[in-house]
Amino acid sequence: MKLSCFCSAMLLFLLTRLRDCDGGNILVFPIEGSHWVNMDVMIKALHSRGHNITIIRSSQSWYIKESSSYYKTITVPVEGSMNNKEFITNIIKSVMDYERGALPLMNFLHSTVGMFSTFTAFHENVCKFVAAILDNEGLIKNMRASNFDLMLTDPCWGGGVILGKYLNLPLVYNVRWLITGDAHFALAPSPISYIPITGTGFTDKMTFLQRVKNVILHVITQMQYSLVVAKTYQPLCEKYFGPSINFNNLVVDADIWLMRADFVFEFPRPTMPNMVYMGGFQCKPAQPLPQHLEDFIQSSGDHGVILMSMGTFVNELPHDLTDDIAAAFAKLPQKVIWKHKGYRPASLGNNTLLVDWMPQNDILGHPKTRLFVAHGGTNGVQEAMYHGVPVVGVPAFFDQYDNLLRLQARGGAKILTLSTVNKNSFLSDIQEVLSDQSYRENMQRLSRLHRDQPIEPLNRAIFWIEFVMRHKGAAHLKSNSYKMEWYFYHSIDVACFLAGILALVLVTTVMLIRCLLYVLFSNKAKQD
Repeated sequence: MKLSCFCSAMLLFLLTRLRDCDGGNILVFPIEGSHWVNMDVMIKALHSRGHNITIIRSSQSWYIKESSSYYKTITVPVEGSMNNKEFITNIIKSVMDYERGALPLMNFLHSTVGMFSTFTAFHENVCKFVAAILDNEGLIKNMRASNFDLMLTDPCWGGGVILGKYLNLPLVYNVRWLITGDAHFALAPSPISYIPITGTGFTDKMTFLQRVKNVILHVITQMQYSLVVAKTYQPLCEKYFGPSINFNNLVVDADIWLMRADFVFEFPRPTMPNMVYMGGFQCKPAQPLPQHLEDFIQSSGDHGVILMSMGTFVNELPHDLTDDIAAAFAKLPQKVIWKHKGYRPASLGNNTLLVDWMPQNDILGHPKTRLFVAHGGTNGVQEAMYHGVPVVGVPAFFDQYDNLLRLQARGGAKILTLSTVNKNSFLSDIQEVLSDQSYRENMQRLSRLHRDQPIEPLNRAIFWIEFVMRHKGAAHLKSNSYKMEWYFYHSIDVACFLAGILALVLVTTVMLIRCLLYVLFSNKAKQD
């Protein structure tokens, strides 16, 4: 009996060691906040497949823990004020306060021009962090000796791109944004006649005036991107790679772009062969809830529950707005679970439960959940779509309005704005979405479409990460377009060449006709 147990234990040990040997060695350069939340899902899945994960993090990181059972960390000491939690929350509070009091045009100018210096300072801090890594010869030597198979990063911050290229590793992106906009625009053909720029609030069906605004915002976005890159990441590239290396070329030279979107959610648009769509990869069937939450939900009876969350960064709204929302909730027959910290509203009803944290996905998947009041972050709207729960959106900043717009355009959501929300409007819109069954029916239709796939999004993402490790990259999927100058890409040189030939033919023809007419008239004059 003892021998049998010993043999079984040895067999299990050998199988575990074999799995470790077959696993890859992955270096991850993540970013904070909600981006880390979905990166963490992918890291856990990779670990479960036997891969070794190493996270490189700042000593000021507040989301990425230094100790974990499923990844190792390299913690880089940084001095001064980096992109810590206080820095981020102050930016967000400033944006929210301004949006509540500004006219639409002023809010647009504030978000695109007024915040530019703050935005640049943010990326300068990222560059300082990367420089601290690259200047540490011992750390770089150890990372090279670790024989990593690839770099997994979110290119919304440019640091992972530079570090990955410096270590000469294949690059895989967990991506939706590149510094100032949608990542598609960096790689895929993007006709702005029907592809709305983030921030316009337009769908893919635009009027003439909307297309004018779309073009203007596209130009502004491209200028912002170029200025931020020129001020922050390009000098870093020149320092460590030489003056001939362009940061933009490093960015688009990634092997695989794992896009946090799918075409149930996104508007149709051109794409590229190394763009892999994994929208909703963080979604999963609901798990049993903690007993106190389950009891609270069951106490709602047939009315069900409403879930409210303003996301990772916004734990507290302005006090007057918080009071209005609480007063509106108090008038509803539904029970409400509200993720909220700080000020406790005086108008809070007995039907509302305030919590610091909640298992959002599991509550959305509960059969008694009737509505999701959300800020419009990508993770939240995709979880709502996965579970077929209609949404009342209160977007605060960045891409949130545009995310909610995609649900609203498909009949699954209604959008409010911070500048117009009050007790009466909030209550009226919630009652509308609860009473009109078309919102739930449309979201459940989107849920069926999203789930009807031959392979789950997370498994698709893992396959392509392992594909890059097996083949040491995916060069055969990369387009040559990123190496071309813009005038080559748009065939301006060809157009000029053909125009020159046409002009030469026309000039030659005109000259021949003039000569012919001259000869004819000269002969006629001699005969006369």
